Amino acid sequence: MLDGINLDIAEGEFVCLLGASGCGKSTLFNAVSGLLKVDSGSIRLGAEDVIGKPGQVGYMLQKDLLLPWRTALDNIVLGASLTRGATRADKDKAAALATHYGLGGYLNHYPSALSGGMRQRVALMRTIAAGREVMLLDEPFGALDSQTRFTMQRWLLQVWGETKRTILFVTHDIDEALFLADRVVVMLPRPGRIARILDVNLTRPREVDCMASAPFMALKADVLKLLYD
Repeated sequence: MLDGINLDIAEGEFVCLLGASGCGKSTLFNAVSGLLKVDSGSIRLGAEDVIGKPGQVGYMLQKDLLLPWRTALDNIVLGASLTRGATRADKDKAAALATHYGLGGYLNHYPSALSGGMRQRVALMRTIAAGREVMLLDEPFGALDSQTRFTMQRWLLQVWGETKRTILFVTHDIDEALFLADRVVVMLPRPGRIARILDVNLTRPREVDCMASAPFMALKADVLKLLYD
């Protein structure tokens, strides 16, 4: 259950939802994606109310959900394949996008031949190729080891910086939230609610050294106090 959620996200902004299991992060995502109808309030994409209207935003889960019988390229164009049939132009555009972001040598590989990080890259390319300006990313790196996870975080920031998509990102990891986001929405459970919204005023582009900086550590201390005090 969610209570009193009030959140405005600017076009092109990167916002992280941070909190423990049961605080309503996934419920909020399902509502924004149109998969779950809310009892009261509104969810607007621009001027349009999108309550109960799936397909208005891109949605990527922690599990990559790649179809094992389709190549990486065919997984990337899956959205077009299911709605109207993927054309040669769709595949050419997807191949160019994937090549630009380091997947050019893997387009003809099947998911079983890809590492966990590569599978997540393909899944993100599929979400981007769907063409939605708002993307919901639900703990996409949660199952990866720490080194692969950090590589993927840096890669995601590159993709976001160049595509200018609006991203709402769910995580349990404080360092991940502060490294990625423009703002961090700290949520508390029972009922799910926003405790505080923190501006992350760290210089971009961000590299690993920012995570040892005084501003980063001060923000982390604020989050820890909100979550555990």
